Amino acid sequence: MEDTNHEMVNDAGVYSAESIQALKGLEAVRKRPAMYIGSTGLVGLHHLVYEVVDNSIDEALAGYCDSISVTIHADGSVSVLDNGRGIPVDYHEEEKMSALQLVLTTLHAGGKFDGKSYKVSGGLHGVGVSCVNALSEKLLAEVYRDGTKYAMEFAKGFPATELRDQGPTDRRGTYVRFWPDPGVFESTEFSFDTLSKRLRELAFLNKGITIRIADERGEQRKHTFNYPGGLVSFVKFLDENRDPLHPEPIYFHHTSEGIDIEIALQYNDSYAENLFSFANNINTIDGGTHLSGFKKGLTRTLNNYIIQNNLLRNNKVDIKGDDFREGLTGVISVKLANPQFEGQTKGKLGNSEVSGIVESYVNEHLGSFLEESPAVGRKIAEKCMNAAIAREAARKARQLARRKNVMEGGGLPGKLADCIETDPAECEIFIVEGDSAGGSAKLGRDRRFQAILPLRGKILNVEKARIDKVISHEEIQVMVQAFGTGFGRGEDDEGFDADKLRYHKIIIMTDADVDGSHIRTLLLTFLFRHMAALIESGYVYIAVPPLYRVKAGKEEQYLYTEEEKNRMLAEWKERKGVSVQRYKGLGEMNPDQLAETTMNPETRRLLQVRLEDAVEADRIFTMLMGEEVAPRRKFIEENARRVENLDI
Repeated sequence: MEDTNHEMVNDAGVYSAESIQALKGLEAVRKRPAMYIGSTGLVGLHHLVYEVVDNSIDEALAGYCDSISVTIHADGSVSVLDNGRGIPVDYHEEEKMSALQLVLTTLHAGGKFDGKSYKVSGGLHGVGVSCVNALSEKLLAEVYRDGTKYAMEFAKGFPATELRDQGPTDRRGTYVRFWPDPGVFESTEFSFDTLSKRLRELAFLNKGITIRIADERGEQRKHTFNYPGGLVSFVKFLDENRDPLHPEPIYFHHTSEGIDIEIALQYNDSYAENLFSFANNINTIDGGTHLSGFKKGLTRTLNNYIIQNNLLRNNKVDIKGDDFREGLTGVISVKLANPQFEGQTKGKLGNSEVSGIVESYVNEHLGSFLEESPAVGRKIAEKCMNAAIAREAARKARQLARRKNVMEGGGLPGKLADCIETDPAECEIFIVEGDSAGGSAKLGRDRRFQAILPLRGKILNVEKARIDKVISHEEIQVMVQAFGTGFGRGEDDEGFDADKLRYHKIIIMTDADVDGSHIRTLLLTFLFRHMAALIESGYVYIAVPPLYRVKAGKEEQYLYTEEEKNRMLAEWKERKGVSVQRYKGLGEMNPDQLAETTMNPETRRLLQVRLEDAVEADRIFTMLMGEEVAPRRKFIEENARRVENLDI
């Protein structure tokens, strides 16, 4: 349902040098880059691209741009081209330079501060393209405006040339190409996939915009993103590996009190809640007032609908907020003139007025939809009631487990070999499969700070299980007991609490074979679906045991990849008597070998599990671990040719 009275947010006012206001201090960016872009690692590197793209998106939100092209060039630079109005190039009287130079060399300079040129703007940190310029070895800016092409070059934030008039052009817009400074960043290698995910997200959030990305390196990859369905297309994309309860997502679009509200939602037969919230195109991963307003409105509306239509029948269960969101996929997007974000990375929207506006809107429009679509309404109501019944069963199972001293965190499981240290920041726990590997790990560990928890067999696939089945599973109970975090959903009085975690390194250590990979995936699925805060806080790791031991005479080396083995054999091809041992199980190594290669912090390799793209993570877990077989089969068929070593 789209509000036909909604008007595109734009301003027909003059966009010129006088629109540009400046807050000085660019030199601070090079001194402390992480303060402005989050980090000097890959996350910060890719934020440079997003900052430039956000300028183009702001032009689109103002109604002047509908095409954006991003190119990763063969020399490692990235360019962004749009067909907006073009950055102003006229002379700025107060700052004594062209507006283009001002925008690119002064922190917080732009047309977003006067409240006229842009009604709504995003930007990851509000520092703009000048931050990109400061952290680039070189930057080229071209502006196509008023029938003329202008160009200017910069080096590490300073002008390298004057603004040049390069003759007439039929084009309109801005072109920015930059070369990240290798002296600032740990790596300057851009990821096509990482950029594609964010650009795809922006195309979903801004229907009508065409966003292209091309990679001129290696495989010459390219994508075009254009979604006329906007958030409806987004929800269908998120739910493509699930079985929906109703064929079309429920969609609302409305503007109230200067706030543009857009919501799409769809219920499916899974047990996961998947809500994604955005404010001015920024993914508010920590939620905020727009998300809380949506949740309150959803709970109130569905609760009223169930009561008014007498759908509870003989079920006397009390339905809570979490029950109304089981199996719900939704995208909530708001756009407003003066967003207030909490945290450096703008992870949470803080505008207090937004909550009530969104709640009221959801009450009105979702209520009308349910009355007009009784068949869909009854399916949703039944889903919510079944979720409440399962939650009540889970509560009883949790009470039984507590009576056995399992879930309250006070006692520790008998199979846990705990460490001596009690400071969680200094402690780590290895989750290992079976008693054989557990025995080697216990003998090889440093018991001062390393704990070992062996699990029996494969844990439950929580992607296919209701909460009551999850909480009743013995091996999951053992893990929760060892972690000390408790277990439960947000509205439970005695639910999950990440602050009670007893180890700040949870290390999954499984065999390097098919079974080991499956166990690792099951464990990650459980953590992602029920303890995601542990992943978000950086507490979850994967141990990397060696695949081979290569020995020649008295010399031996442990190798972790097929490439390392081949390279070593090529180097040793003139020695005779080279032997290669392939490790398929941790139990094949004696305790001192396991300690040396996989457990000792001085010599081991660990992979930290990070949640950089929650949308893609949700899709992958659903595809690999969910009920639908066809998407999983397609994935296997498409990726089978990449498998080099298959242990069966």
